[in-house]
Amino acid sequence: TAIAPWPGAATGAGGEIRDEGAVGRGGKPKVGLTGFSVSHLRIPGLPRPWESARPLSPRYASAFEIMRDGPLGAAAFNNEFGRPCLAGYFRSFEQESGEFGLRRGYDKPIMLAGGIANMSAGHVQKLKLQPGDAVLVLGGPALLIGLGGGAASSMHGGAASAALDYASVQRDNAEMQRRCQEVIDACCAQGGANPIVAIHDVGAGGLSNALPELLHDSGVGGEIELARVPSADPALSPMQLWCNEAQERYVLGVRPDQLDDLLAICARERCPVAQLGTATAAQQLRVRDSRGGAALDVADMPLPMLLG
Repeated sequence: TAIAPWPGAATGAGGEIRDEGAVGRGGKPKVGLTGFSVSHLRIPGLPRPWESARPLSPRYASAFEIMRDGPLGAAAFNNEFGRPCLAGYFRSFEQESGEFGLRRGYDKPIMLAGGIANMSAGHVQKLKLQPGDAVLVLGGPALLIGLGGGAASSMHGGAASAALDYASVQRDNAEMQRRCQEVIDACCAQGGANPIVAIHDVGAGGLSNALPELLHDSGVGGEIELARVPSADPALSPMQLWCNEAQERYVLGVRPDQLDDLLAICARERCPVAQLGTATAAQQLRVRDSRGGAALDVADMPLPMLLG
């Protein structure tokens, strides 16, 4: 949001929608809210007595630009997804600290996204993946966007390099988000026959975070093939394919005897899906990339070492 207010706020709202959809074995987002904390607005042509002039970061959008574009981006994503955004807040704040050269404010803004969802009581708890279960990715393709976004958003303003700041900007696709949600809704509508064993949203860290957590939570390992990851950029390196934070994606586990049912739902909803690998009894994460013909071992490590 600090670098590109519209897509930043849009993907913030989209990420919160995925948080709701990935609860348990699938949730249904209902309504949303968004909020923004920024420094003094300094509206062009409308100076206010409390807004003293000072240097501003050339890498960040101004507070005025953020409040002009950010709420529209968040509202647009909610509307295009099909969820009303009914509440929110806005705050501008700056204050002298009493220390020479130190003034507190929100030059790096806070963009808050929240919402309300519902779900079946029988789907609140995720089930455990078993050895042999299919591990899939649902949603849009991998792209060279959002690389390091989770890291950049967690740093103090100005602490990240310019390259990391700009690489962290993401791209929103509310239509793809809606296709994914239609698949989740159709699975949940089957009640006890829901084919989703467990589901995890893809956010900060991309697949490199979502897949290990999905497997580790069930006490299993996994064998993953990066060549199966849907990608819109054939030039992505294994690291970029594994770590990019392209939006509107989930990873999920499905029993082998229900895989065809899930794939049929995805085809009906025109939602991209791919089986990336299988769960294994050994708690070992093995990631390979065979796009170049000969398989390249990308990662081979115990999951407890990675996640504790």
